[in-house]
Amino acid sequence: SVNIVAFGSERDGVSEDNQQPSLMCGYLSRSALISKINSNLCTSHAGNIVFTEYQACVFGNIKLVVHDCPAWDIFDSDWYTSHSLLGGADIIVIKYPVNDKASFQELKEIYIPMIKKTLNHSSVPAIVSAIGARKSGLPCTCPLCTSDRRTCVSTSEGVQLAKELGATYLELHTLNDFYIQKYFGGVLEYFMIQTLNHKTSEKMKKKKKMQKHNEVQPPQLEQPEKMPILKGESSRYSADLHNLLCCCQCADVVFYPEDLSTTIKAHKVILCSISPLFMLLFEVKSAADICDASIVQTAQSLFAVEAGITFSLTPNAVPPCASPARVMVKDSIFCSCLPDILHFIYSGAFQWEQLEENIKRKLMDPEKTEYVLEKVKCILKTPGKVNTVDDRRSRQMKRLHSPLRQFFNTPVLADVIFKVQGETIPAHRPVLVARCEVMAAMFNGNYLESKNILVPVYGVSKDTFLSFLEYLYTDTSYPASILQAMSLLICAEMYQVIRLQHLCELYIITQLQSMPTRELASTSLNIVDLLKKAK
Repeated sequence: SVNIVAFGSERDGVSEDNQQPSLMCGYLSRSALISKINSNLCTSHAGNIVFTEYQACVFGNIKLVVHDCPAWDIFDSDWYTSHSLLGGADIIVIKYPVNDKASFQELKEIYIPMIKKTLNHSSVPAIVSAIGARKSGLPCTCPLCTSDRRTCVSTSEGVQLAKELGATYLELHTLNDFYIQKYFGGVLEYFMIQTLNHKTSEKMKKKKKMQKHNEVQPPQLEQPEKMPILKGESSRYSADLHNLLCCCQCADVVFYPEDLSTTIKAHKVILCSISPLFMLLFEVKSAADICDASIVQTAQSLFAVEAGITFSLTPNAVPPCASPARVMVKDSIFCSCLPDILHFIYSGAFQWEQLEENIKRKLMDPEKTEYVLEKVKCILKTPGKVNTVDDRRSRQMKRLHSPLRQFFNTPVLADVIFKVQGETIPAHRPVLVARCEVMAAMFNGNYLESKNILVPVYGVSKDTFLSFLEYLYTDTSYPASILQAMSLLICAEMYQVIRLQHLCELYIITQLQSMPTRELASTSLNIVDLLKKAK
């Protein structure tokens, strides 16, 4: 529908032809586009006509409603009706007779500001129609001649009024077929078409919005259970190594006292990653490499390695856990505290206060406690440096920087060889078992991998598998690209390392969100492949 509101009168009260129809009535009755016209008068309590309501059809079946208000005092007498009419208007028509200057001044000074305030900057099209022929023709511009200025409204005054309202200005010298149907009607019909187009557009937008709201939505995929990695998912690195000591899987060294009363199992690679003394003890380094006499003396005074078969890393060799190295602990006091010391080392060698408390509780002797703690300090000592209790802070930093990194992808103390794409990668069973449940089952169950040194790996590239092992050793992952992170994600899923999966997911999401469109388009990423892998 289209709603038109017309304000003002066409008659100046002086013209002889006061029986002519109004502008709006004349247009409705003469236009070929209008049909089915009905009119209804709305009067006030005093019996005065407030407005005439016309209902008709335009452009075939479009409903047209016109409210023609001849008297401006509707704004004074019926504030609610005037504001309601303006609020529902699609097009506004303002009429005034050119030969009634007084009514024009009243319109300009009182009612136009009211209309502007009610519309409140809304973009409702408006037409200002100056009706009638000026009695004396064009107004005189002589500053001494003011007679016709007092009775006629000039064209410039009408144009200025239209500008203030943002309206289209028309001069209708007479209400005949040409001025009503062709001139005024052409402009009015243009605005009606614009209004209908705007309404149709808004209706389509609303319909699409409703359809989008009501249509079947795509399934809401569940996020990974531990996606809170975005807030900093806690690492299990130290806990995994501590659990390895508790379950004693893949132990390749056994400590025992001189009386053979007890045995304590451990793992060379873990001990050597923390202590240069154990590197010396298990021949990872020589005394010349250590260059610290106190470490050499402490190793000789505390331990004696039993001579046995030397392990060689060859494909047909037997895993060293089948015949672990035997180490005798010469000092009985130190040996009684060795379980606590090993728990301290496997937990990352930074909980010094807890170790001190445990040894005090066990020995119940300050001198013996101090003696054992000094031995532990020497075990943890960095060669060539004076050791202090405050070194526990540096040991904590060392733990944070993953001491097992020095044994990543090296044959030193390695007891398993992975064969990937025809190339070999050395590794250490204790680390793999501690950090990966799938590998723990593989190396401890009734599988070929538990008895063989050489373990083939299929379906993974060498670079991807190296990145996977690097995470197991260091608890960190730095994919070089989205494609590498995607491959690493698949490998982590294959071996069920959940935290690595989440790290890869986070890397992929972050890179995709931050990558510029041009750079993203230049990569070899395929959205279908990403979707398949995400699923």
